[in-house]
Amino acid sequence: MKGDINALFQPMKIGTMEVKNRIAMAPMGLHSKNPDGSFNQDAIDLYVARAKGGVGLIVTTGIACQNKLDAMRATLATAGDSYIESNKKLTDEVHKYGAKIVLQIANGAGRNRKDGFFMDNDPISSSENPNVWHPEVMHRALTTEEVQFLIQSYADGAYVAKQAGFDGVEVHALHEGYLMDQFSMECTNRRTDQYGGSLENRLRYATETVQAIKDKCGKDFPVLIRYSVKSYMKGFGLDKGALPGEDFEEFGRDLEESAKIAKILQDAGYDALDSDNGTYESWYFAHPPVYMPKACNLADAQYIKKFVNIPVICAGKMDDPEISAEAVASGSIDAISVGRALLADPEWANKVKTRHYDDIRPCIGCHAGCLERFFSGKNTSCAINPQVGQERKCEIKPADVKKNIMVIGGGISGMEAARISALRGHNVDLYERTNSLGGVFIPASSMSFKEEDKKLIQWYVKQLKDTGVTVHMNTEVDENTIQASKPDFIFAATGSAARNLNVEGANSEKVITAVEALLETKPIGDKVVVIGGGLTGVEIGYSLTKDKGKQVEILEMLPEILTVQGLNAANKTMLQNLVSAHNIGIHTNAKVTAITSKGVQFEENGCIVELEADTIITSIGYVSDKSLYQAIKDCGADVHLIGDASKVSNLMGAIWDAYEIAQSI
Repeated sequence: MKGDINALFQPMKIGTMEVKNRIAMAPMGLHSKNPDGSFNQDAIDLYVARAKGGVGLIVTTGIACQNKLDAMRATLATAGDSYIESNKKLTDEVHKYGAKIVLQIANGAGRNRKDGFFMDNDPISSSENPNVWHPEVMHRALTTEEVQFLIQSYADGAYVAKQAGFDGVEVHALHEGYLMDQFSMECTNRRTDQYGGSLENRLRYATETVQAIKDKCGKDFPVLIRYSVKSYMKGFGLDKGALPGEDFEEFGRDLEESAKIAKILQDAGYDALDSDNGTYESWYFAHPPVYMPKACNLADAQYIKKFVNIPVICAGKMDDPEISAEAVASGSIDAISVGRALLADPEWANKVKTRHYDDIRPCIGCHAGCLERFFSGKNTSCAINPQVGQERKCEIKPADVKKNIMVIGGGISGMEAARISALRGHNVDLYERTNSLGGVFIPASSMSFKEEDKKLIQWYVKQLKDTGVTVHMNTEVDENTIQASKPDFIFAATGSAARNLNVEGANSEKVITAVEALLETKPIGDKVVVIGGGLTGVEIGYSLTKDKGKQVEILEMLPEILTVQGLNAANKTMLQNLVSAHNIGIHTNAKVTAITSKGVQFEENGCIVELEADTIITSIGYVSDKSLYQAIKDCGADVHLIGDASKVSNLMGAIWDAYEIAQSI
């Protein structure tokens, strides 16, 4: 045991607010709001479930304080009595479970501005700066009067929050390169008024904001600030993010300056620093994907804690209970902020408290159901927990009629179908033709950075046992099996098969599939060519260079690698930067024409190129396996295809498909 878990369950104070433990729910983007900006019933249910699940503090998604600059549809400037009454429903319910809740209040994205989120066409910033997503678009500098307008709007917005029963507010943000953060950094602030120049002037926007809030709401009203300790940026542009451990010259905020900033923020009146790292150039520190280590921001949060007395809360894959408990117990941070892990499992805090670690459904860092859905304008949810954001609608209830359910296939989709069916009271038998549960997710989880994927398989295996599912291993299902067991309903979760490479020489011994490479069932030489630059192919290339020291080239027929539907920018950008850092060769618009004795021949920009290779790995997609379904669909039972057997998709598609059908039986 690295740390005493009890350390996470000691009370703490943030200003005058007493919090029952050291676990905060991190602020995450959420669209579940009424037209006036108040939280709708879906959002209330989401937050209340986490309060019931044991967190001590909830920091909500942000809401804008005004509607004139970086204008949004619903803001605190237009909030009336209905807004206050609606949000009192949320705060009252959260308080019933002994949790505190603060409203995150915001004022603009500045150069982080993304298409579709704002109503105006007036891109703003601290100074003239390029847009993150479209560098050709320049953002104008705010006037002095506009900055002061924003400061007053923060104070007015905080007052509305106080009336609605929130226990405090969190200022968004000196964090992730958002508008206020753009004022704080020398690289984005070239102003000559009182909000530019010296460090104190660059922080004036932030310090005058907390002072205005305290003047309006009272000195005792708690005010936190979302704070990125270090920027991890090498310049402007999505390819200018630094990687963990990289030796680079900081373009934004470094640790030396951050220590000074933390002290200034404390002295100005902020009651806590809700900390992480990064800007949109290094999005993956604030939204750490699967490639990031656990507690990726902890060392930097611990550094600034040395310079302040107010609580420092640390976010960024802090869902390892032992690492978190050790950090809190040592006093090097005061609390942890957990985000996506609480989407995956709303009972995370309670399960940690009772040491039921193997019952925690792990977040796998995919961002497919949460961040990617939010930035696509959809309701935030979770790839592995379809209930998120629709807790009431998707509540698991007992079935009206108890049935005998057969699940054919023990991959993730099959196990989810079995789990939900059993929870609803059905008699469930699951048949798996191999000696392992997990299906194609077994090779997918084999890479060194996929530990949470492995834990997800283990979690499913335990859930099947705990819910009473009868599992038949090493068992092929045919019509005789079905006749003998007489199921009322059959899930055909037979998965998919790798697409074959159809070129001259494809039957060479050098050619292996992605699954064979991942499971290491065939030898892999020193020089490797991966055919297919989708997510699996690129991850294999990264894994082979990082962990095996192989020399890797990737061939992709599209204009760029990682053109994958549903792949979030944080994951994509980090993986692209890792590919570059590991000197993996990338060939796009590359059409493979033959496998030769030397290696791979392909057409690139009208020229025939040949790469030497000891091993050629094909990662060119999968084809649904519907053969068993076709054989049994008229067996007399109700038969449904699910998962990849129905349509090749990602993990989210497999789980959500199974969940929805199992809920309907």
